[in-house]
Amino acid sequence: MRICKKILTIIAITAITIATLIGSSSKKLLINSNEAPKNPIKVAVFLYQANDNYISEVRKNLEDIQKENECKVKFSFFDGKGNQVIQNESIDKALNEEFDLFIVNLVDTKVDAVQDILNKIAQKNIPFILDGTPTKDIINFIRPYNSSVFIGTDTEQSGVLQGKIIVDSWNANKKAIDKNNDNVLQYIMLSGKIGSPGAVDRTKYSILTINNAGIKTEELALKFCDWERECAKNNIESLFLKYNDKIEAIIANNDEMAIGAIEALQKYGYNKGDKEKNILVVGVDAIAEAQDLVNKGLMTGTVIQNASAEAEAIYSVGMNLVYGKAPLAGTNYKFDNTGIVIRIPYEEYNGYNRSYSED
Repeated sequence: MRICKKILTIIAITAITIATLIGSSSKKLLINSNEAPKNPIKVAVFLYQANDNYISEVRKNLEDIQKENECKVKFSFFDGKGNQVIQNESIDKALNEEFDLFIVNLVDTKVDAVQDILNKIAQKNIPFILDGTPTKDIINFIRPYNSSVFIGTDTEQSGVLQGKIIVDSWNANKKAIDKNNDNVLQYIMLSGKIGSPGAVDRTKYSILTINNAGIKTEELALKFCDWERECAKNNIESLFLKYNDKIEAIIANNDEMAIGAIEALQKYGYNKGDKEKNILVVGVDAIAEAQDLVNKGLMTGTVIQNASAEAEAIYSVGMNLVYGKAPLAGTNYKFDNTGIVIRIPYEEYNGYNRSYSED
């Protein structure tokens, strides 16, 4: 912060000198307020759950951006603890502090649960970015606010890529995967939070992609595990005892649940490196632990949700909003057909594209 203070002091001295030099002139020095130097922009970041692995990655990347731009931005983080009431209370308190920008990773994406608190932000004329999975109702609700943007992902695409990983594996090694030789993929689905748009899309489009590739499927079980590893582990442990060799694939809405599934399978000697005792497991997020399992051949694949790219979009677009510029000014981002949502694309991770984990 000493460096920032020195810079501000130099700027102030320079400004005084310029004013003195032109003081006797009738000409005026016009300064664009958007370009005028100011203290670091204060950004309140409301996380839906701080201990979520992917959310933690986004936070770390925002903190890295702050270190690289010490004089420009300062992030303050608030943990919603998976509870919209707690998040609303945090936002209420922050509204009485001097923040220039709000980033809200909503716990609940239903309009009824968040409309009051979003209205309060708008009434204070604080620019805000919603971060996460956009829903039609939320998009329509924030559309009238000029200083608001939704930065999210295409959760349909994540499901499609999960399905593609399964299809490629089936086509390459069907004999080993189709244990009962019935030409049907028997699978267990581990879903995230009930009603979550991301969970719904990943569940739907992963299976639709598999079916569209001409592969028949049979769902042995669907378990809602609220994105949690331990829940997935416990469920797969009991389901394995029930279905045993019938399980040919486990599709998890995120890596945490996929890793929990692998831990359960390993308890019974599966997914430990023996190709004869392996069950397909796919996830989403490409967290470091999942990448490591994929690289070792213990997990079939995952889908990259790029935390670094998301953090960079939040910073670039957020700075534009604070300075009254067009949200996309000076960036390569584009809105989708809603005209208000920026979508960060997913990528397939199957162990061959390892450069992502090495960056």
